[in-house]
Amino acid sequence: MGRRARGWRLQQQQRPEGPEDAAQRGGKRSAAGWEGGYPEIVKENKLFERYYQELKIVPDGEWEQFMGALREPLPATLRITGYKSHAKEILHCLKNKYFKELENLEVDGQKVEVPQPLSWYPEELAWHTNLSRKILRKSPQLEKFHQFLVSETESGNISRQEAVSMIPPLLLNVQPHHKILDMCAAPGSKTAQLIEMLHTDMNIPFPEGFVIANDVDNKRCYLLVHQAKRLSSPCIMVVNHDASSIPRLQLDVGGRKEVLFYDRILCDVPCSGDGTMRKNIDVWKKWTTLNSLQLHGLQLRIATRGAEQLAEGGRMVYSTCSLNPIEDEAVIASLLEKSEGALELADVSSELPGLKWMPGLSHWKVMTKDGQWFADWDEVPHNRHTQIRPTMFPPEDPEKLQALNLQRCLRILPHHQNTGGFFVAVLVKNSPMPWNKRQPKLPGRSAETRETVPSSPTDPTGGKAADSSQLECKPLSEVGDAELVQRADDAENDANKRDGVCGPPPTKKMKLFGFKEDPFVFIPEDDPLFPPIQKFYALDSSFPRTNLLARTTEGRKRQLYMVSRELRNLLLNNSERVINTGIKVLCRNNSGEELACAFRLAQEGIYTLYPFIKSRIVTVSMEDVITLLTQENPFFRKLSSEAYNQAKDMAKGSIVLKYEPDAGKPGTLQCPIVMCGWRGKASFRTFVPKNERLHYLRMMGVEVLGEKKKGVSLTKESAAGSGPAETEMQAEEAGSPDGAAGGDAAGNGSPDGAEGNDAAGNGSPDGAAGGDTAGNDSPDRAEGGDAAGNGSPDGAEGGDAAGNDSPDGAEGGDAPGNGSPDGAAGGDAAGNGSPDGAEGGDAAGNGSPDGAAAVDSSPDGAAGGDTAEDSLPR
Repeated sequence: MGRRARGWRLQQQQRPEGPEDAAQRGGKRSAAGWEGGYPEIVKENKLFERYYQELKIVPDGEWEQFMGALREPLPATLRITGYKSHAKEILHCLKNKYFKELENLEVDGQKVEVPQPLSWYPEELAWHTNLSRKILRKSPQLEKFHQFLVSETESGNISRQEAVSMIPPLLLNVQPHHKILDMCAAPGSKTAQLIEMLHTDMNIPFPEGFVIANDVDNKRCYLLVHQAKRLSSPCIMVVNHDASSIPRLQLDVGGRKEVLFYDRILCDVPCSGDGTMRKNIDVWKKWTTLNSLQLHGLQLRIATRGAEQLAEGGRMVYSTCSLNPIEDEAVIASLLEKSEGALELADVSSELPGLKWMPGLSHWKVMTKDGQWFADWDEVPHNRHTQIRPTMFPPEDPEKLQALNLQRCLRILPHHQNTGGFFVAVLVKNSPMPWNKRQPKLPGRSAETRETVPSSPTDPTGGKAADSSQLECKPLSEVGDAELVQRADDAENDANKRDGVCGPPPTKKMKLFGFKEDPFVFIPEDDPLFPPIQKFYALDSSFPRTNLLARTTEGRKRQLYMVSRELRNLLLNNSERVINTGIKVLCRNNSGEELACAFRLAQEGIYTLYPFIKSRIVTVSMEDVITLLTQENPFFRKLSSEAYNQAKDMAKGSIVLKYEPDAGKPGTLQCPIVMCGWRGKASFRTFVPKNERLHYLRMMGVEVLGEKKKGVSLTKESAAGSGPAETEMQAEEAGSPDGAAGGDAAGNGSPDGAEGNDAAGNGSPDGAAGGDTAGNDSPDRAEGGDAAGNGSPDGAEGGDAAGNDSPDGAEGGDAPGNGSPDGAAGGDAAGNGSPDGAEGGDAAGNGSPDGAAAVDSSPDGAAGGDTAEDSLPR
């Protein structure tokens, strides 16, 4: 600063303040508002209106409706987890209890609309309402409904997810045997949908299919881990790669290596996010066409890489939450042209009846950030060639353009069904991509199995994993001339030199910053650890013991995890940056040496393990379940004589508590419940996380009135629904951090004492998946970014920092180039000077309108690492 400037500033500081100055300063404070600390954003952008009016993305006569809808807040939507057996019970509870309480209710002078089902979502499992997150959090009349949403979201029974975000997984048409890749998966709402679809039959603990969920941002991968953990699936693996150069995985099929091709690929790419203006209002002031121009190349490379790894006959869904054809139809048109008939757009117009959509555009122009238009590539001056590429324009040949069938793309406009803006295209692969038709053989270095994974001397693949020949890898006749479809590095480089944007993506070395995970070590067949477990729980001979793994190579194994046979095959033959996989099924007790079995059952994996357990099962009545979940260590005499008679001769240790519904009593809970428990000297206890415990109680008619520091007040409702009986039960905290039955972490009579800490020894004081609140290096730094911590049922749905009217609605959740403190952990969608931004790190929720469902950037390798009580509430 110069001398003159310093002198001028000093004069201004010393000048006495007049009344006009004070009034002006007070006006500024008033404009900013003491509550939010920011001035209100004006929802206007002339360049945006000019651009989309010129492109005619909106039907004639609907422009005002379109802009009006964009200026209105986005309605809240929720989705009931479709694969759990409790889905029907939750739906019944919502419709007949909570929704009825919202009838004729007014909040702040606004009439609350009763939630309505999304007409196009199957089986009434998705609902929307005009209630905003702010109203839900702060209105006393809605406290009970809000607590229900928060608790059920943490339990994995409900997901807060934007309506249009639910469309891509539905159009993938997933079946339980499908191998699925989610290329840009964080924060994981769509990934959760895919996992649900694999588990449509709850009687099959290990579906043949699996989901590989990838994200480029290491921290955002833990969002994925938390989301996946809520669903307790052994068929999900989270990996950390740049999607545009994600490596091929290999499988052992009949003793030989084969490249894995996916039956379904979700390609929800990073985007500028102008379809999310209704929730990410910062997009209004920061929108520019430059965002799309910078992202186009990255989007095309990701889509190309996905198409390469898609199996013939497989289906890939490409989606963005942008309305810009540069990010939408231009990417699809270029990919189809380069595929030379290998790919085609599928006609999905009849697959979601009730969904209103507009056909894809066949003609569009390119506009620079300063408003200059170009109709075709020949018009672009040479000095613009680095910013504008030929792939951004539609094909010039009318016949070629018509053959692409771009009208089969789906454009979702906000005013048609009160949603966000969205784009979806469904691609089907008919043959190998042109550059894969003459395939070189695999490189000389084969993918050896990991040194930390012992294998059976008689079976190199480890017992039952040898059956992996049943995996649906494509035979020679389907993949081209070569034995395996594996592009060599020199072929990739040559193709990339010919066309830097549209050719096969280059091989890139990932930065190792931030990646540090514990190994995945499978339990050897001769390990003395397993026989006592098998004997104690009388595990069936069909139990896939070779699928058990630990996360340590040294010391005692404290937790045991289980994966499906197919994921075991992948882990043995690939070592690339796996963040997390497996579901925790067994935990070591501190005093385990004194017992017949050193390991107790974990609630997280009980539904996977239960089909193989033949001993230590206690069948309990509904009254017993209520007693167990509302009292700390109830004595035997407090339970029914039937339950006591089953347990009286059992040795001390872990047990399974099973509730079977009675079809003859329609007023009672009509879905089975399996819980982990402990048979002590004179009492029982349950090891059930707090939110799951509250879920079971609600389903049984026991309503939570309000959580207290020293307990939880509960009211038992009569089964006939005649009204609440005045029976209050309190769960004594007894040293438990959550006041939940079975919720203690250490030293309160728990059989495991202080066992467990956190799943991968990350030292996290809470070990809580999703337990971050604010400023903890989580990728969105969202105060509303965790589903349980702030009472938000969606955990910052759309990236809202805390529902605090901040100008961008999300310090890390804004759209491109916002200069926010974190820029969505790894780079905002655009405006960062990089042609590809940060894949997966865009402010609009990784190219998806669902934003961040939960925050867990804990660096442990086991879904954030819970306490010894299997994800006990923090």
